[in-house]
Amino acid sequence: MTTTRDIGRVAVIGSGLIGASWAALACSHGLSVAAYDPSPQRRAELGDVVARLRGQLSTLRPDDHGRLTIVDTLAEAVDSADIILESAPERLDLKISLLAEIDRHCAASAIVATSTSSLLLSDMTAACGNRARFIVAHPFNPPHLMPLVELFGIDQGIVERAERFFQSLGKHTIRLKREVPGHIANRLGAALWQEAVHLLAEGVADVADIDAALIHGPAMRWAVQGTHLTYHLGGGQGGIRHYLDHLGPSQEKRWETLGRMRLTPEIKQLLIDGIEAEAAGRSVADLEAERDRFLIDLLKLRGHTA
Repeated sequence: MTTTRDIGRVAVIGSGLIGASWAALACSHGLSVAAYDPSPQRRAELGDVVARLRGQLSTLRPDDHGRLTIVDTLAEAVDSADIILESAPERLDLKISLLAEIDRHCAASAIVATSTSSLLLSDMTAACGNRARFIVAHPFNPPHLMPLVELFGIDQGIVERAERFFQSLGKHTIRLKREVPGHIANRLGAALWQEAVHLLAEGVADVADIDAALIHGPAMRWAVQGTHLTYHLGGGQGGIRHYLDHLGPSQEKRWETLGRMRLTPEIKQLLIDGIEAEAAGRSVADLEAERDRFLIDLLKLRGHTA
C-alpha cells in the first residue's frame, strides 16, 4: 500500500466523473473512502462506476482493496476524513455554500481540496472560517488515469501535506505560485483551442485535420518534453538562445496573426458539425473507452503505475 501515514480516510463530495475517479483511485491504494452526492441516483450508480474504474487501474498496478462507503449526508462523509476531495459543478455560488458547509462539519485538522477547473480559491472560500485548510487540487480528465494535479493554497504546510498525499497516489504535482483563473494546463488548452477554432472559422482546415495536425505532430513531442524544451531543441546546438535570436521574430509574427474568438451561434454550429463528423457515429462512451485504452498504454510505456 502506498498511502501516507497521516492520511488514511478520504471523503469524496460529488460523484460525477471527477469524484468517481478520485474515489476509485483512493480505494485502489487501500484507503477508506466515504462518498456523498446530493443526487440519490448518482449515489446509487457510484459503486458500479468506481468498480469499472478500479478495473482500469488494476491493469497498471495491483488493487490494494480500499473500502468505498456511500453515505446519505455530507456531514457523515466528512466527519472523520483526513482529506476531503470536493468535485461539485463549476458554479461559484454553489462552491461558496458547499465549502462553507464542509468547513462546518469536518475535523479541524482536515484538508479540503477543491477540483475546480477555473474558479479562484479566494472567491470560493469567502464564507469559510478556516480558509487556510482549503487548497485547489485540480486534476486532469480522467483523473484516475491522468497524472497531473495542479496545487494552490495559502498555507504552504497544508499544500506540502496534500502534495505528499497526491504523490502517494501516483500523481505528478505542480504548485502554482499565485492563483489565476484556469490554473496552468487549462489556460494552455484554452489558448490552443481558441486558435484551433480560429483556423476552422477562417476556413484554413476542417476539424478532423486540425486535430490530426496535433495528434501526429506536436502532441507527440509534448508528451515527452513539453513546449519549452521543444523550442529549445528547435534551436539546434545553440538551443533556446539561438532560437530566440534567429527565429524569435518569426514567432512574434505568428503571434500577431492569432485569432480572438467568440462562441457565436454560427461558430458553435460550425464546431458541432465538424466534431460530429469527426466522431463518425461513435458515441461519447465509445470515444472515452478509446481514449482510456490509449492512455493506459501510454502510462505503461512511461512506466507509470497510477
